Amino acid sequence: MAIKIKNEKQIEGIRKSSQLAAACLKHLEQFVKPGVTTKELDTIALEFMKEHGATSATFGYKGHGPIPFSGHICTSVNDVICHGVPNEYELKDGDILNVDVTPILDGYFGDTCRMYEVGNVSQESKDLIEVTRECLQLGIKECYPGNRFGNIGYAISEYAESKGYSVVYEFCGHGVGLQFHEDPEVSHIARKNTGKRMRPGMIFTIEPMINTGKARMKVDKSDGWTARTIDGGLSAQFEHTILITEDGCEALTDVYGDF
Repeated sequence: MAIKIKNEKQIEGIRKSSQLAAACLKHLEQFVKPGVTTKELDTIALEFMKEHGATSATFGYKGHGPIPFSGHICTSVNDVICHGVPNEYELKDGDILNVDVTPILDGYFGDTCRMYEVGNVSQESKDLIEVTRECLQLGIKECYPGNRFGNIGYAISEYAESKGYSVVYEFCGHGVGLQFHEDPEVSHIARKNTGKRMRPGMIFTIEPMINTGKARMKVDKSDGWTARTIDGGLSAQFEHTILITEDGCEALTDVYGDF
C-alpha cells in the first residue's frame, strides 16, 4: 500500500494529538514510584486524556490476537519489551518502566513512549536506558526527504550492537496519524540504503526496543499481549512520532526535550 502524505490540516491535528501524548507522559512522572500499581497509572492516564477531550487508541484494540487490549496505556516493566497490560503489579524500587500512550484527539492519533526509573535503579538499567535513548536519536537523524527508511534501522542496529545490546526485530515502528497503524513499517534492523524514500508529509513512529540479552520475545498466555524477552533480560524503549518536512523532520511528540 502507498504511504499516506498528510495535508496541512491533518498535520496540525496529528501535531496536537502528539503534543497531548507527550503531555500525558510528563503528567505521569509524579506518580511513578514504588508501591503504585500499573493499573493506577492507567487510570491516571485515562483521566488526563478525558480531561483534554481525547480517548485512548489502545483500549479495546484487537490487534492480531483474540483478546482486546484492556488498558488505556501500555505499561512494560523490566523484562517486558512492549504491550504490557496494566494490572495490580506494584512498582518496586529498582524497576524500569516503559509507558506507551496513543491518544485520539478530534480523530487524529499521536503515539509516544518513554522509560521511567523507579527509585534507585542499577547501573545496568541506566546504561540500557541511555543507549536506547541514543538509538532513537540516531534514528531521527536519518529522517529527511529522499533518504531511505532502511537507514533508520541500520543506524539503530549498528549502534546498539556496538554497545553489546540486541535489537528486537519482531516489532517495528509504523505510519500513524489518521489511523493507529498505517504504512510504512519502520524496522529497527535493516540493511543500509534499502526501503522506500521519505517524502514531506509522511508521518510515522520510530520506537526502538533494545535488550540486554537475546532479541527474541515471548507473549504471556495469561493476557495474550504482554511481550517479554525470551531469556528474562531487561528491555527498554523510546518512541517519537516523526513528520518529514521539506528540509528535514519534526518530532511531533518531542514537546519537552526529555528524550
